[in-house]
Amino acid sequence: MPDDRIASAYDRIEAALDRIERSARAPARAPAPSSQADPDLAARHAALRATVSASLGELDELIKRLEP
Repeated sequence: MPDDRIASAYDRIEAALDRIERSARAPARAPAPSSQADPDLAARHAALRATVSASLGELDELIKRLEP
């Protein structure tokens, strides 16, 4: 059973990486509205980047523990 959970987690990570790669190759979208239209945009962006960075760090640690 634990091997099934590990395989399932690995499959989900691989699927997520595939989606990220497809997104990176996709044509660029229209530029977002300027931050002047939303004064909190820069702060929200920084908070989002910090959250994503922490999540990626957690994924890295999980992958390291699962590797033989």
